[in-house]
Amino acid sequence: MTLLPVPDIAIVVVAAGSGTRLEAGAPKALVGIDAHSILRHALDGVFAALPAQVIVVAPAGHEGDALAELEAAAGDRRDLGRVVTGGATRQQSVAAGLDALWGDVKTVLVHDAARALTPPSQIDAVARAVTAQEGVVPALPVVDTLKKVAEGAVVAAVDRSELAAAQTPQGFPRAALEAAYAAAVSAGVEYTDDAALFAAAGNTVRHIDGSARAFKITTPDDLERARHLLGASATPARAPQEAPSARPVIPRIGIGTDVHAFGGEGNLWLAGVEWPGEQPLSGHSDGDAVAHAIVDALLGAAGLGDIGEHFGTSHPEYAGAHAEVFLARTRELLADAGFEIGNVSVQLQGNRPRFSVRRREAEGVLSSVLGAPVSVTATTTDRLGFPGRGEGIAVTAVAVVVAVDPRDG
Repeated sequence: MTLLPVPDIAIVVVAAGSGTRLEAGAPKALVGIDAHSILRHALDGVFAALPAQVIVVAPAGHEGDALAELEAAAGDRRDLGRVVTGGATRQQSVAAGLDALWGDVKTVLVHDAARALTPPSQIDAVARAVTAQEGVVPALPVVDTLKKVAEGAVVAAVDRSELAAAQTPQGFPRAALEAAYAAAVSAGVEYTDDAALFAAAGNTVRHIDGSARAFKITTPDDLERARHLLGASATPARAPQEAPSARPVIPRIGIGTDVHAFGGEGNLWLAGVEWPGEQPLSGHSDGDAVAHAIVDALLGAAGLGDIGEHFGTSHPEYAGAHAEVFLARTRELLADAGFEIGNVSVQLQGNRPRFSVRRREAEGVLSSVLGAPVSVTATTTDRLGFPGRGEGIAVTAVAVVVAVDPRDG
């Protein structure tokens, strides 16, 4: 038997929540998404990342179920995993996981099992970013307009440029995290977020880019979103028999194209993911031709104009923005107009980057933001035209949308 090297990283997978808001009648982590549970999908991502000690914090009475899921996901890394029993609060559950750390562990990641579709690349990125002095949180920019309310009235606007939506795993240097937990226990204070607990002890927390795919499964709608992304058939939001007076639902199709030349500084952003070491595309935002073509296809299908009208140079707030911002806002525009996205198919033409190696990751990011399946194909042009000469990338997207309000044509 080959012995695995002892890693100096540990991942505490918090799976002890009751899942009341999920309304599934079982602990949240053990609820099925498709053929597998939320916990199993989370562990699949964890074991696809860098080798680490994996500690699953399970609901009391369900330790055996959690162990079965761990063993199924771990493969030849089974010796790196164990299950412990959670406490009455999240803080107590994480503390139980910390008590099970191996002596060689120096970096601890705390991960919510409910973020079941978190990409392994995000787990690795957090682990690499932790230092001996600083914790790390993956986060997404807040794209919604936010308001402060009191007693049902809007009292002030909130500057979203200073806000970010935190995700997991959150990473910390072990010694400082254990000291912060000891301080919280001593003070009798309960935190629902490990970064807040860590910062309250005087430590620094910084953030890195998160992933739209790392959303938290909290409500039945979140569970349906996860099932949709994994290719499971979803129940239509409104069956025909529920609206007998509605007109027949006729899909609407839109086509979008975008072209960008290589140029500028930094790394390439394409199809919602960053490509370190690849020359970037020039443009008003990040030059992501795939995202821009998708936006035009969706807007065209819904009859809502084009990308220049909503995101062009007259909108400086989108300068440098990435795909997730554009796509999330486009989804909002369609929803406001009474449309739901069916699916999107994209083809890009270019000699680089080598897209196939990250196709599934890119499709996952795009599908997660839009809440609908997105497929991306890539082709070279046998060195013909500007893509063949390596001058840039051309993209064509086709989108299908459906009117969800029966009054819409």
